[in-house]
Amino acid sequence: MVGNVVAAAAGLSSGNTLLEILNVRIVGSGDKVVILSHGFGTDQSAWNRIIPFLDRDHRIILYDLACAGSVNPDHFDFQRYTTLDSYADDLLLILDSLRIDRCFFVGHSVSAMIGILASIRRPELFLKLILIGVSPRFLNDRDYHGGFERDEIERVFEAMESNYKAWVTGFAPLSVGADVPAAVREFSRTLFNMRPDISLFVSRTVFNSDLRGVLGLVSVPCCIVQTARDVSVPLSVVSYLKESLGGKTTIEILQTEGHLPHLSAPALLAPVLRRVLFR
Repeated sequence: MVGNVVAAAAGLSSGNTLLEILNVRIVGSGDKVVILSHGFGTDQSAWNRIIPFLDRDHRIILYDLACAGSVNPDHFDFQRYTTLDSYADDLLLILDSLRIDRCFFVGHSVSAMIGILASIRRPELFLKLILIGVSPRFLNDRDYHGGFERDEIERVFEAMESNYKAWVTGFAPLSVGADVPAAVREFSRTLFNMRPDISLFVSRTVFNSDLRGVLGLVSVPCCIVQTARDVSVPLSVVSYLKESLGGKTTIEILQTEGHLPHLSAPALLAPVLRRVLFR
C-alpha cells in the first residue's frame, strides 16, 4: 500500500489535519508497523534508501517533524515547540489518528529522544525503540561527556544567524562524516529547505535539552544504533544510555562514520534494522 494520508478537518488539534500538515504517508505491507522519524535538518525523504529493505514485510509510517522544510512554515508554532514534548505530542496524535495500537519506532537523533518521551507516556504503544545517533544531552557536564562545550554551541548559533548558507555548507559534510558526496548534497538540500529562523530556533531547543533525568522511566526495549565515529555523539554517550535506560537495551555499532548513516551508509544500516525488527 502506498499513499498519502490526507483529510480535511479544521484546527491543528485535529488528528486528521495534523496528518495532512506533517505529510503522513503509509507505505509497504505486513502485520508489523514501523514508524520512521527523521532528525534535525532532514525530512522523511532521508529514509528513501532504507524503505526498500523494509516495505515487503512491514507497514511503514513516515511523517515530517513540524520544523522540517517540507512542512509549511506557517504551521510552526514558536510558542508550542519550545521543548521536545510537543513533538512527542504530535507523534502520539499520529498513532492515535491512524489507530495504531502497537508499533516499532525508529528515530534518528532528536527523533530518538522524541520517541523516548512518547514511550514513557504511552509504553503500551511501542514494541521496541530503535535509536540512531541518539543523545539525551549534547552539552558536556561535570561527569558527563556529551561532546560539546557551551561556548562551542554558542558559536554555532552565531554562525547560523549571521550567514545560514555558509553554515550549512560547512555543517553538512561535517555531520555526514563519511566521504559520500551524494549524502552531503542531500543533507544540504533539506537544511536549505528549512527557514533559517526555524532552523536556529530548533537547534537551540535541541542543544539546550537535557533528558538524562527521564531515561530510567523508559520500560520499552531499546536498541541503540551508532556509527563508530560520530562528530555529534561520542561513544561515551552510548555507554551512558546503556547504563541509564530503564528498559532492556542492546547496542549496534556500524563500522562507518558520520551522524546520518541512513543517508551515507544505507547498505550497512538496513540489515541491522531488519535484524533488530525481527529479533
